[in-house]
Amino acid sequence: MSELAASVLADRDWLREDLRRAAGLYGAAGDRVLGTIRWYSASSMLVAPALESLVHTGTAADPSLEAVMLQVHHDGRILDSRSVRAFHGEFDRLAEAFARALGAAVEAIAEVSGATSRSLWAIAADSIGNRLLWAGSRTDRAGEAMRLAGELGDGIVAAGAPMPRPLFTEVGGTPVVRRTSCCLIYDIPGGQKCASCPKQTPEERTRRLRSLLG
Repeated sequence: MSELAASVLADRDWLREDLRRAAGLYGAAGDRVLGTIRWYSASSMLVAPALESLVHTGTAADPSLEAVMLQVHHDGRILDSRSVRAFHGEFDRLAEAFARALGAAVEAIAEVSGATSRSLWAIAADSIGNRLLWAGSRTDRAGEAMRLAGELGDGIVAAGAPMPRPLFTEVGGTPVVRRTSCCLIYDIPGGQKCASCPKQTPEERTRRLRSLLG
């Protein structure tokens, strides 16, 4: 286990090596698939410290690549994350900071893996929605968390990033992210689609989510 600054997510050399680690873990699925799977996890860990702090304390942690520290397993899986400092600035400045951090990582990962920037930005939007919803649900503030997700998404777009707005729906009365992204995990040897995967019929997705949520 090692702790690395999230700036590694914009380091082309580190990302190329990480694709080799990912191939050892997931099999020979191709760089586009492996890069997408890695970003699905990494983006969630990257945005988590700032968003959880925002919901729980009212003050965001710094989401910049230099401030976020990642706990990285030797096989490349990111197991945890933290930010080393609080963010000081208005909400629009926070959105700009997210746009810079996510944008630098998306640009590098797209270049190294061959995944499209559009697909990687969609994953980032879903990560923001999920992290805010998880944090809000733990404190009975899911509605506020979903509102924050929309406002933050709008702010990131206003800062110049082509990120879709985080979307939500309800399954059996439980709010969930209505994903616009696919992690491509089903493209690895022996893989299958997630319960919330958008690449299935709405009926199948709802059935699987209802089963998962109880």
